Amino acid sequence: MSSSEHSMFRHSNFWEERYLDGDTPWDKGEAAPPLNAYLENHKIAGKVCVPGCGAGYDVRALAQQGALVTGLDIAPSALRKAASFPAAGGEQYLRADWFQLPRELSGCFDYVFEHTCFCAIEPEKRSDYVKSCTQALKPEGQLLGIFFMTPDAEVGPPFGTSLDELDQLFAAEFELIHDEVPVAAYPGREGRERLRLLKKI
Repeated sequence: MSSSEHSMFRHSNFWEERYLDGDTPWDKGEAAPPLNAYLENHKIAGKVCVPGCGAGYDVRALAQQGALVTGLDIAPSALRKAASFPAAGGEQYLRADWFQLPRELSGCFDYVFEHTCFCAIEPEKRSDYVKSCTQALKPEGQLLGIFFMTPDAEVGPPFGTSLDELDQLFAAEFELIHDEVPVAAYPGREGRERLRLLKKI
């Protein structure tokens, strides 16, 4: 087993154990409120990828609007839970490592939707996260992200970020289209998130 494969399964075991132990505070039982609010006024169409999809609440919110959504996760228990819900539309769930994107998923998505994946990975892997976004998206594909913005959250997950870091990470590959502090939020997250829409250059 290569070092990269070992890393994948190490992280898979970490998240799998969290699901098996029921230690999943990020699972709120519903789609992210900023996403629901965004979808009230904006149409997300075509093929969408949701990395680190967990139980698939965001996947189903997007699929209900008509998008063809692929939810990715490395924890089998998360995917089993996601698949246990009634289908909302054209969604599917796959076990995959976002940092080793399957070849068949390369360049085939109109959108990537980010929520809780970016903040869950080690900050030193964030440049690799951006590379995976560019790999997954079609030319001029878009990234819609809800980012956890508490920059002093050094011990995680979740790991916080800052506007400066987001600008530096994405500027070379993406054009910023829209940026806002969401009004809708889970209780306790008010003012601690940033919704951004970026287009692949």
